[in-house]
Amino acid sequence: MVQYYPESTPYKRGHLSVGDGHQIYFECVGTRGAIPVVFLHGGPGGNISPFYRRFFNPKQFNVLLFDQRGAGRSTPFACVENNTTHDLVADIERLREMMGIDRWIVFGGSWGATLALAYATAHPKRVLGIVLRGVFLGRQSELDWLYGPKGAGQLFPEEYAQFVQNVPEQDRPHPYHTYYRWLNDENITVRRKATAAWNRWENQISQLIPTSHRKETNAELDKGLAIARIETHYFVNQLFLEHDNAIFDKLSVLDNLPVCIVNGRYDVVCPPVTAYEVQQAIEGATLTIVPDAGHSTSEPGIAEFLIKTMDRLGTMLSS
Repeated sequence: MVQYYPESTPYKRGHLSVGDGHQIYFECVGTRGAIPVVFLHGGPGGNISPFYRRFFNPKQFNVLLFDQRGAGRSTPFACVENNTTHDLVADIERLREMMGIDRWIVFGGSWGATLALAYATAHPKRVLGIVLRGVFLGRQSELDWLYGPKGAGQLFPEEYAQFVQNVPEQDRPHPYHTYYRWLNDENITVRRKATAAWNRWENQISQLIPTSHRKETNAELDKGLAIARIETHYFVNQLFLEHDNAIFDKLSVLDNLPVCIVNGRYDVVCPPVTAYEVQQAIEGATLTIVPDAGHSTSEPGIAEFLIKTMDRLGTMLSS
């Protein structure tokens, strides 16, 4: 049984204007003046939820959580204009400055881990430590595994066949190109159908034991458009990185920082090999492979590790 911290109420919340017409929703939980943490959600295009607050001891930490551009309660909703990795890294810095914080722990999973490493390698002097779950670097080989015909679909063949059944043959190697067109179509029915198919595929592979996937309502599909549209926007643009190993090649600047990584042994979205490569590339980084877990933050073994890791970091940084 995972011992989550009790749900806490934000002591501050609001929107921060970051330019380009974007307003970033943020909330702060914990104790003012305590060890600062920034929480980076997955996606791209995911959102924060009250559940994520429960990984942090509210007496020990001062945690800022925010919805990235176009996601959750940030506006404009599902917007892909002026929405790049570099924009999000700059937004994190704006939020840090707003908080009046010099350095903080960077905590992120999946796409949040990508963004955590992109931010930390760009601003290493602003980082107290890094906690990563389900590591993803946005390399073409990782995208090919997730969406190509010879990757995760080999483990979920029926589900993958359903995912690509209407994708033109020329786009089959990289079906997110077709989905990107569908998700930006003027016809709302086309957008909803694409959102449903995209979400179904990702939900089926994100947990060790997938939950049954019910048919979503139109309202739920319209809300879920953000993650599908923004993900494909990033993927068709190679995550807006300079080259395939743009993040990996900079990891040495994080040597000897507290870097703690956890990955499920059976994580189909982010196989452990990437977490292992990152751990090997950063001197002093630690890696825990949870033997009975998949990708989701709510997998018990992963959740337990994340909470205990934050407790240990808090104790270390307080001493």
